Amino acid sequence: MAEDKEKLSRPDQQRTPSAKPRVRTRRIPTASTDGLQASSHGTTPSRRRRVYIASDDLGHDTPRPAHTPRPSYPSNRGFDDAQQRAGEQRSRYDERYQAERTSGNYSYNYNRSERPQRPGPHAAGPRPGGKKKVKNAPKGKKQRPFTPPAPIKYAEAVDPAQDLRLNKFLANAGVCSRREADQLILAGEITVNGQVVTELGSRVTRLDDVRYKGEPVSTQSKVYILLNKPKNCVTTSDDPECRQTVMDLVKGACEERIYPVGRLDRNTTGVILITNDGDLSSKLTHPSFMKKKIYHVWLDKPVSIEDMQRIAEGIELEDGEIHADALSYVKEDDLSQVGIEIHSGRNRIVRRIFEHLGYHVHKLDRVYFAGLTKKNLPRGRWRYLTEQEVNNLRMGAFE
Repeated sequence: MAEDKEKLSRPDQQRTPSAKPRVRTRRIPTASTDGLQASSHGTTPSRRRRVYIASDDLGHDTPRPAHTPRPSYPSNRGFDDAQQRAGEQRSRYDERYQAERTSGNYSYNYNRSERPQRPGPHAAGPRPGGKKKVKNAPKGKKQRPFTPPAPIKYAEAVDPAQDLRLNKFLANAGVCSRREADQLILAGEITVNGQVVTELGSRVTRLDDVRYKGEPVSTQSKVYILLNKPKNCVTTSDDPECRQTVMDLVKGACEERIYPVGRLDRNTTGVILITNDGDLSSKLTHPSFMKKKIYHVWLDKPVSIEDMQRIAEGIELEDGEIHADALSYVKEDDLSQVGIEIHSGRNRIVRRIFEHLGYHVHKLDRVYFAGLTKKNLPRGRWRYLTEQEVNNLRMGAFE
């Protein structure tokens, strides 16, 4: 017996094939692993699984074999392989991450896209039947893409033999503004019926042959566009500071040269008319025609009854006295919102009225202009006026 034990203790001792022992293997359950498994990136929870170890219970007289193969279990083989591949990918990723951080060329988004995923029950994709979460999803109601409406041709009852000033004829034809037309006339670039005209105030009719740089000039069709002006948008045809203008919002609406009627501050929102009808523009903007405008005003504090009475009776500003035609609270439970009706077209008149009394205007929205409203017109969108709306504006049905 002592000799057999001595032979087994020598690793270099050769065993004969005839003395092949019978190995009995039994599995002994150990503590289950339901805690955290260590990884190169930290600790990640894993599902509970039971691990078995092999034990060779050979007794005292059975010789121990030279090598006992590690038992493999089909239930855990795929998980172990995935763990090994993920470990290799993580090690390569960590080496690249450290190298890029050292060289200063590290890009978080770039490395994040190539970061290997850890193996798990849902590593291949989202849970079956589950909803995939979208980061930075827009909140609130989604706005549908804007589809420009179809152009409208308006009927015009104009006498072709009626004469008008040459600079106005050029402006109505979309060549330039009236002021620029006067400069073209003085420069001798306009011909009427084959003769150069250099006199300001010359009058022509639609039947005359008017040419600019040899090209015939004819009056354009009238276009009427209603825009719900957004914030941070200037009311001008061309801005030297390259800010967004109302003309950028209606770009491509027509081929005619159009321009906004009146002005709204950059931070003032609401309805504004864009057209190439010069006669109508004069009627809507000149104070003598008294076209009604209604504004919704948001203030920094509630407006007292005394101040409301002062605005209605009239206050003295640096450019003269001004009073509101109508004034009221928008909501009974919020006295900081006021609706004001006014006819004056002075610059920043509504803001200056409330600033004169010690209020600060947080928001200003024009909801009504000469019978036109922004009903069913989202902010930043536009539409063509209907034939009935154009007729009402021409006849002055709405003051």
